[in-house]
Amino acid sequence: MFFLNKNIKIIKLFVKKNQKETRIDKYLKKNIHNFSRNKIQKYIRSGKILVNKHIIKKNYKIKPLDLIELEIYMSSILDPLEYNNVVAEKMDINIIYEDEDIIVVNKPAGMVVHPGFGNENGTLINGIKYHFLNSKFTKLYRLGLIHRLDKDTSGLLVLAKNEYSQKYLLKQFYSKTIIRKYIALVWGNLPKKKGIITGFIGRDPNNRKRMTIFNEVKNKAKYSITHYKVLERFKYLTYVSCNLKTGKTHQIRAHFKYLGHPLFCDFTYGGDKIFYRKKCSRKNIEFFNICFKILQRQALHAISLSFIHPKERKCNFLSPIPVDFEKVLEKCRTLLQ
Repeated sequence: MFFLNKNIKIIKLFVKKNQKETRIDKYLKKNIHNFSRNKIQKYIRSGKILVNKHIIKKNYKIKPLDLIELEIYMSSILDPLEYNNVVAEKMDINIIYEDEDIIVVNKPAGMVVHPGFGNENGTLINGIKYHFLNSKFTKLYRLGLIHRLDKDTSGLLVLAKNEYSQKYLLKQFYSKTIIRKYIALVWGNLPKKKGIITGFIGRDPNNRKRMTIFNEVKNKAKYSITHYKVLERFKYLTYVSCNLKTGKTHQIRAHFKYLGHPLFCDFTYGGDKIFYRKKCSRKNIEFFNICFKILQRQALHAISLSFIHPKERKCNFLSPIPVDFEKVLEKCRTLLQ
């Protein structure tokens, strides 16, 4: 499975050798969660479902060892706007503010924001739905999604609880008046105290799991802007704050990779390897290996969020630096100054 973009995935299914012949719509409904037979038939008619690289008819019967390929709009599997499809799950959710219009959450690293193919359970939305079971605020409006954070990025998210609130907040995102600040630890010594990273961001043609920066519009790439400021400098690392002017998938991670300064411990963008290893002493190498064990994800945290509430008052929220991130910073201040 890989992404064409954030809304489309290519799914490949290999039929088992002992599978009995059965209609493809029946087979797919059984094997893909929340994918109805009507939608499957629609995809077959549009040629978005192939078997052994060939377009098929709606009454096709799958055979052992068939290769099924689907170009799927994720809203067809689990519409991210449909709250009723989500299963409520008990979990610890750090809710820092809630009223009848919005809910603000401090998401931990390792948690997926919303359900989708491969992540039907255990997401933030699953937990919030459980939270509402015993709350006077009974549900979100269409999952309430205004913006998202990557699975291994921690920090603040705001969700809408009614249609008016969602439209009101989305308008602020589109007009770029919502202020989202992040902190990050990047490899190397940034030459400037502050700067702006720009470029057209899109899927990396050589690795569909990551984004890359193009100098021109290419592969449906979209223009992106990140402002950054150096907070502290360490030997081999720089601690920065970032202010997003656009909100594209993996934006901060891809931007600093583009500068040649990937985020510390960012496996997808090469930050999980020790930079300047040849220049590092054995003590430095041991130090970084210890830090990798402490912070087992990209060093990125959504630390603050400011916006105008649907009731037309200004809201400012701040999230503490997570323990794993803070421990690495403390070690850097002690050993890398």
